[in-house]
Amino acid sequence: GRAIDRQGAIEEAGQLLVANGAATPSYVAAMHQREASVSTFMGEGLAIPHGTNEAKGEIRRTAVSFVRYPQGIDWGGEQVKFVIGIAAAGDEHLALLQQLAGAFLDPASVQRLEQATTVDEIKAVLNA
Repeated sequence: GRAIDRQGAIEEAGQLLVANGAATPSYVAAMHQREASVSTFMGEGLAIPHGTNEAKGEIRRTAVSFVRYPQGIDWGGEQVKFVIGIAAAGDEHLALLQQLAGAFLDPASVQRLEQATTVDEIKAVLNA
């Protein structure tokens, strides 16, 4: 990622969702609204920004975006190296969160994500 702060990182993750057709630009605005009300920092260097419940209609299909910040960025006083944007139709966000939690609770998986150089390597860790 190229962002230098939390707002830029949310924008970057959200625009990836828009670019691949998973959400509308309005959904990105809802991601910022969510963050203004509740931090999406999850621990272990991970933030998972997502839109508000009111923005569900702006989701075209379930998808995630993955942005890595090797130097880390400040996320409300916490250090974040990974930002995973979520656009989830229906109740699919619960399954996505469980899958992501599994990857980030395993130090070996986090290390693999830090060292990954291809999309396929990242997918392999997140899909394990």
